[in-house]
Amino acid sequence: MKNYGFAVVAILVIALAPATWLTRDSRAADEAAIRESVKQMELGWNTADGSLFAKPFAEDADYVVINGNHLKGRDVIGAAHQRIFDTIYKDTMITLTVKQIRFLRPDVAVAHVSGHREGPTRDLVSDAFITLVLTKEKSGWTIAAFQNTQVVTQR
Repeated sequence: MKNYGFAVVAILVIALAPATWLTRDSRAADEAAIRESVKQMELGWNTADGSLFAKPFAEDADYVVINGNHLKGRDVIGAAHQRIFDTIYKDTMITLTVKQIRFLRPDVAVAHVSGHREGPTRDLVSDAFITLVLTKEKSGWTIAAFQNTQVVTQR
């Protein structure tokens, strides 16, 4: 009987291993795609291109700005960013670093991102902590919701 139990366990391990590998490979590909969405935003900002910045957002995305304003939709997000790239944040650069990706379901993820903005003057330098909710669509991962929170350091 002991040999039979061992054989069943061995068969289960062999049968389930490819599924585990597939899941691990899928998860790695999903994480890479999410990181690419963050890089897309960074590239859009650093090239002062609102449409490029907004490209990874869902058509009906919700975007909460660092000052608490709420933007709705990819086109509005792109246009609003183009305005700030042309005015108050002209000649600024950002660095976005993914800190964590958590899958709530295979097609829904939360990503936490730290952001740092540099500018030609001291008042344009700031840090933020960003929460993204992403969904996996037929076209790939898109940002459904974006919450931007300023990090205030004690001086």
